[in-house]
Amino acid sequence: MSSRFLTPPVTPIDAVVRVPGSKSVANRALVCAMLAGGESIITGLPDGDDTAVILEVLSQTSRLQRLADDAVMVAGNPTGKLPGIVDAALAGTSSRFLTAIAALGESTSIIDGGEPLRSRPMQHLHHALSSLGADITPLGVSGHLPVSVSRGQLVGGRVSIRGDVSSQFISALMLIGPVLPQGLSIDIEGELVSRSYVEMTATVMRDFGALVSVEPNVIVVSASGYASREYAVEPDYSSAAFPIAAVLIRGGSVTIPGLAKSVMQGDAAMADIARSMGGTVQVTGTDIVVSRESGQALKPISMNMEDCSDLVPAVAAACAVALGSSTITGVGFIRRKESDRLGDLAAEMRKAGVAVEVNEDGLT
Repeated sequence: MSSRFLTPPVTPIDAVVRVPGSKSVANRALVCAMLAGGESIITGLPDGDDTAVILEVLSQTSRLQRLADDAVMVAGNPTGKLPGIVDAALAGTSSRFLTAIAALGESTSIIDGGEPLRSRPMQHLHHALSSLGADITPLGVSGHLPVSVSRGQLVGGRVSIRGDVSSQFISALMLIGPVLPQGLSIDIEGELVSRSYVEMTATVMRDFGALVSVEPNVIVVSASGYASREYAVEPDYSSAAFPIAAVLIRGGSVTIPGLAKSVMQGDAAMADIARSMGGTVQVTGTDIVVSRESGQALKPISMNMEDCSDLVPAVAAACAVALGSSTITGVGFIRRKESDRLGDLAAEMRKAGVAVEVNEDGLT
């Protein structure tokens, strides 16, 4: 690979940037539609890997009709029937959600993925499903993909799971709760990281008619089932973070259409971060406009980003040009994702001349 040296523009930004729908919201809405009775229409879908994997599964089971590039009709099936082999590619979120859905089926499904996904730990989800009565059989390294999944004696009930590993495991269990005969009570052991994603899961589930309660240490999902509906996926704040960070760094203004409709994502904290660093954030109808006067000093921050960890790369880039030292805390758990998201980010930033220190739970 050859190196390329770029000369950044020096003029302020003046742009309108449309961002895709939230993959986190889209994935949850598609799962609820998969398990609902009747037909749902989902609009505003992004085209990322996680969404593509779920759409492919629906297509293979003849439960999907494309209405537009970003819109589909989903024919629900509360039994969660999946293809015999599910290739989740590199889609971590989808692999966890589809593993839980596969546990609803009387027939066996094999959940697999690419080598990087096979290396990601799944044992806490597999153990929770097994403890509820599902048949979970590793086909390689225990606690990893590939794995064989079927319903076994799964009827619901009560299960415990650690809260400091991955909120995706908890969300996967929550999503199947409404179609289990006994519903589901999930006891959270220890601190729950990324609580905003669990709250997002509950909100989308309620939008599809589910009854779910999220308390500090227990989540209760009733055996209410899901209702089909029309659902618009809100724009993705994680994607919007990058043009916002660009304006903080360069000055100028960026308008992001429709972003004001994004109300359930923890990454909406990016608007407050922009304000705290010296930017101006305005709401115009359903649009968000972020601006900063060129030449105005960018302020450093000290922030716990536990509930918005996907913002770390964009926020770190802005912090690199702030006047002073910034501290990001509460995100040590992202070192155990598909890569060391702190160590790898710091290594690349150092190549650009940034003085960055990796701490146990964040960056300075």
